[in-house]
Amino acid sequence: MNNKYNNIVIPVDLYHESSWRSALPDAIEQAQSNGATLHVVTVVPNADIPAIAAHLPDGIDEHIQQEGLESLKQLIAQQVPESITVNPMVGQGSIYKEILRLATSVDADLIVMASHRPELKDYLIGANAAHVMRHADCSVMVIRERSAS
Repeated sequence: MNNKYNNIVIPVDLYHESSWRSALPDAIEQAQSNGATLHVVTVVPNADIPAIAAHLPDGIDEHIQQEGLESLKQLIAQQVPESITVNPMVGQGSIYKEILRLATSVDADLIVMASHRPELKDYLIGANAAHVMRHADCSVMVIRERSAS
């Protein structure tokens, strides 16, 4: 049975290349072979912790989101061929919940995520990938990080 994917989501952590280095080429290949839209997603922290938020300027969450979007657009320009339709998306808050929310919002039929070796402590991958796999309403492709050797 051949699956036809129309909307592919790939979560990336802008601060950890290992969150996308192995998975992004596979997501690009899937997008190209299916003529799909590639939704490149990042999740930024929010500043709603009361003890911290009181000391931050108004509009800080919007500023964090905008910075995340600009960084995401730079990554896309450097790594994704122009022939692919790309939709950059920024979530804010719980990583796996935002990935799932954004995937649902674009009617994703595939999420491509990086796995990792146990010694890595990346922000995006690991426990969040496990949560996404368990709770996603669509297929999830987990790409094991390729070794440098």
